[in-house]
Amino acid sequence: MKPSSPEGLLDTLTLILLGRLSPSAPLPAEAFISAITLAELSVGPLVASTDEVRAARQARLQQAEADFEPIPFEPIPFDASAARAFGRVAASLRSPGQKPAARVYDALIAATAIANALPLYTCNPCDLEDIGELVVIEVPHPDRG
Repeated sequence: MKPSSPEGLLDTLTLILLGRLSPSAPLPAEAFISAITLAELSVGPLVASTDEVRAARQARLQQAEADFEPIPFEPIPFDASAARAFGRVAASLRSPGQKPAARVYDALIAATAIANALPLYTCNPCDLEDIGELVVIEVPHPDRG
């Protein structure tokens, strides 16, 4: 994969798709994930409708942790600085007809990126376009042309 910047935060979908991305996809030389992404992935197996789906989601969670060594694996925490950034992010996502609660994981991950001065790499840049202070780097989704 082609490094796009020295460091960056991967959102949850980008992390999930990591093994399927094009070798020329723009990715940071040093990638991080947020504790929020780990939390979002941790929900998946617990709410799966079948054992097959549960096993696939559990494998995805374990792979995410394995991809980000060294051990012990530590994602970027959601700290006080991220909490203050979240206030600004959540406010920017509030507009008539929008449901900001439906985008809470995206907002928390964006706040983590802002608080740590990291660009956010995402396959869904439209989910983040209203967040002015966030640096978004689009990663082409492997299933979209």
